[in-house]
Amino acid sequence: MSTETSIAVTEPDALQGSALAGTGSAEPTLRIRPTKGWAALNLRELWSYRDLLWILVERNIKVIYKQTAIGMAWVALQPLIAAIVLAIIAGRVAKLPSDGTPHLLFVFSGLAIWNYFSQTAQRSSTSLINNAQLVSKVYFPRMLIPLSHTFSTLVDFAVTLVMLFVFMAIYHVAPTLRLFAIPGFLFLTAITATGVALWFSALSVKYRDTSYALPLLLQIWFWASAILYPSSMIESPRWQTLFALNPVVGFVEGFRWCVLGRSALTPTMLWITIGMSLFALVSGAFFFRRVERDFADII
Repeated sequence: MSTETSIAVTEPDALQGSALAGTGSAEPTLRIRPTKGWAALNLRELWSYRDLLWILVERNIKVIYKQTAIGMAWVALQPLIAAIVLAIIAGRVAKLPSDGTPHLLFVFSGLAIWNYFSQTAQRSSTSLINNAQLVSKVYFPRMLIPLSHTFSTLVDFAVTLVMLFVFMAIYHVAPTLRLFAIPGFLFLTAITATGVALWFSALSVKYRDTSYALPLLLQIWFWASAILYPSSMIESPRWQTLFALNPVVGFVEGFRWCVLGRSALTPTMLWITIGMSLFALVSGAFFFRRVERDFADII
């Protein structure tokens, strides 16, 4: 019996043999076969294993902060220190604009959504390798392992969001009804991060050097996104359209629009971000399904 598949079929020969032998009714033989070519996503199977997903999410949260001196405080300290340093560099040294908002608030709002994206991608990229024994010995939808990090990192984002609201109060930025749009841009961030995570988690099983490539890619991605500077610095509409092909730009500007009430977000940028986010998720999911049949043999 192969454990690397999600296709289960009933063997009619076993049933016929039992009937001819006169042994009465017999339970069908369950054979798990590997998929061939491009496999369907099988969302129904993912839904049937949803209890396992929440168990993995809870385990991820416990493992990350287990045996730490200050625990969840690291979630607040990391973006806070990074935002202070980057705000000094962007505002005092580089003299970059901030769309009329304080540099610390401007940078922190960009880091809040970026950290959720980067942490989800980084933690998921090695998730299959870290769970090698589970992958090789037990059958379940392998996609649940990287998906669990998409949900567990929401805890970090919630802590960062509370800190952002504190900064809004300090700088006297009044909340508006635009805050209700945060879940929409968070959803775009989550599906983009999940798509990237599915690509790299699947590749890392065969190519272990992806664990070195992804941090480098995320560093380049950070500087290529509008986190320290606003997209309004790009005046040419053509270049703005090309810049929007980076989905991070869209949900960073969208998140600032929700929190600060102003950003360089345009309808064109929003639609491009939605399209690129869906492309990242769908392509990552289909690629993951195609190569997961070999995970137990390689890992």
